Amino acid sequence: MGSTLRRTDLLALSNLRNDGRKPHEIRRMRMQITDQGALVEMGLTTVLATVRGPIECTRRSEEVADRCILDVTVKTAPFAPSADRRVTNPQTDRRLVEQSHQLKRAMEAAILLHLYPKSKIEIIVWVLADDGGRLPAAINATTLALVHAGIPIKDLVCACSAGIGSNGVTLVDLNKREESSNGGQPAVHLPCAMLPQRGTVVLAQCEARLSGLDELEKVLEAAMEGCRAVAQQLQAAIRENAAALLTARSGQASHIINSFAVSTTATT
Repeated sequence: MGSTLRRTDLLALSNLRNDGRKPHEIRRMRMQITDQGALVEMGLTTVLATVRGPIECTRRSEEVADRCILDVTVKTAPFAPSADRRVTNPQTDRRLVEQSHQLKRAMEAAILLHLYPKSKIEIIVWVLADDGGRLPAAINATTLALVHAGIPIKDLVCACSAGIGSNGVTLVDLNKREESSNGGQPAVHLPCAMLPQRGTVVLAQCEARLSGLDELEKVLEAAMEGCRAVAQQLQAAIRENAAALLTARSGQASHIINSFAVSTTATT
């Protein structure tokens, strides 16, 4: 009776990850830009971001004399998690509140807030499907929504994650299984956001314990390479959407076609 190899065994023998990617390859990205917001898919993770503003602050105590404020909320659809189906409150759930603050910090580093004093910009992000990397997906979707809304920014904010697999290999763009604990120890998982043209890191946070500075530099560099690969796809989606808008404005199309970009680009 011949021996049979499971799919995981074949992937391990080929030095591939559990979803068939190479260690430094990002997941397939699909982006759609509409008047309602921006939809970004990174693998099986789907995020919808909407932007409203600049608008007048609802309370005078919220106003800042010399700049605009950001009101960022991250919400999770009840059907988004694969295991936990409970309805979460974005105002009290610790994970959602933390990711809202991280998203706000990343966007504040790019938006020209001084152009809109005494006003605010509302950003609402819905996580529709969660297979890991929902914070980088939320940042990428928010960037597209800001560009489409005409909010001036210094540079695109692109995000990707990196970590270390069970075999010690550095991985880019981790999925849900790769983000989970390994052997009872927290997996090394570092979400990173950067301004690609400036080469500035605006967000990098790792909760796991690293062996040393060399390991941190290796993981951070892998995350930045993933961010650069994501930036190329964001730029392609923005150009495609702009071309569709120009075509519709010139009367050569009867309606505006939503931008839809697909990528399987790998970083090297």
